[in-house]
Amino acid sequence: MHRALPILLLAVLALSTTMAAATPPAARVLVYTRTEGWRHDSIPAAVAALQRLAAQEGAEVDHSEDPVDFTSANLARYRTVVFANTTGDVLDQAQQQAMQEFVRSGGSFIGLHAAADTEYGWPWYGQLVGAWFLSHPPGLQTVRVQLEPEPAGALDWRVTDELYNYRDNPRGRVRVIATVDERDYQGGTMGADHPIAWCHESLGGRAWYAGLGHSAETYADARFTSLLQRGLRYALHH
Repeated sequence: MHRALPILLLAVLALSTTMAAATPPAARVLVYTRTEGWRHDSIPAAVAALQRLAAQEGAEVDHSEDPVDFTSANLARYRTVVFANTTGDVLDQAQQQAMQEFVRSGGSFIGLHAAADTEYGWPWYGQLVGAWFLSHPPGLQTVRVQLEPEPAGALDWRVTDELYNYRDNPRGRVRVIATVDERDYQGGTMGADHPIAWCHESLGGRAWYAGLGHSAETYADARFTSLLQRGLRYALHH
C-alpha cells in the first residue's frame, strides 16, 4: 500500500506537468505611448483601461515608451501592439521595419486618438492607421456617436472629447465602425460622413482605430470602453 503512494504522486505530478504544458500562454499586448509632439494627460488613463480590458480577455499588457522594444524578436512575443496617443516620429527606420514584419506576419494593431498624429513620413503607417490627423476644433465638444451598422438613432451615445478631422475619409479603404454627427458641434470639416472608428485587414494583420480618447474622462465612459473592448477582441482573437 505504501509503495503505491510514490507511484501515485509521480502520476499526479506527470499529469499536472502535461496539463501545464498544454495550457497556451496568455496573449500579450504591447501598449506604446512614446510622444515626440503633444503629450496627452490621458495617457495613464488609457494604459489603465487597456490593462483592465485586456485582462478580461485573458491577455497581459506590457507598457513601454522605449523604441528599442521594436525588434522582430521582441515583437514576436505579442499578439497586438497598441499606439495609445503617440505623437510625432516615434520609431526609427529599423524599428519601422520590425513593425511592418510584425503586422505582415499576422500581428494586429490598435491606434487610439493621436495615433493618427504619428509618423507622417512613413507611408506604410498611414495605411495601417487608416487616416492621418488634419485638425481639430479648439477645446472639447459634445457629439453624438453613431455605431455602424446599427440604424440611425438606434443608440443615443453622446461623448465630450476632442474631435479630429482627418486628411481624407478612410471609408472605402476600411470598415467604418462609428461616425460622429458634425451638426452637433462647431469645426467639423468632413461633412455628412465623418468616421471616428474603423478597422481593416489589408496589410497581413488586423488594424483597429478609434479617434476618441483625448481626455481621461473618455476612458471612464462605459460606451467608449465597450467599443475599445470590441477592438481588443478583434485584435486578439483571430
